[in-house]
Amino acid sequence: MNIKRSGSQPSAKGPPEWFTGSVRLDSPFQGTAPARVGGAIVTFEPGARTAWHTHPLGQTLIVTAGCGWAQREGGPVEEICPGDVVWFPPNEKHWHGATSTTAMTHVAIQEALDGKVVNWMEKVSDEQYQK
Repeated sequence: MNIKRSGSQPSAKGPPEWFTGSVRLDSPFQGTAPARVGGAIVTFEPGARTAWHTHPLGQTLIVTAGCGWAQREGGPVEEICPGDVVWFPPNEKHWHGATSTTAMTHVAIQEALDGKVVNWMEKVSDEQYQK
């Protein structure tokens, strides 16, 4: 058993090449082989969002606070709020983040395939972001 105490690990800023706006990342769990699961608690300030990306084995989001938006390529921008659970299948191109006026926090859970959990792509444009 391994217990990671709340506040024992520093928060990080979302790297600007992967995020637009102010994003805080807390990574309380990362599996070690043979486990593949890992996750983060991600907080997006209003207007902040990920770049387009995919996950080789999919991704689950559990919204815990605020309201945000998520979109898969070719689909509409969907509102996501506390208690919502979002599943993106493997290799589905998507983005997620806060609304333009409300912050949003979610738990993001994904598995690694050959050591890789995400494939980052181009940034979401302001035009794509507008709901």
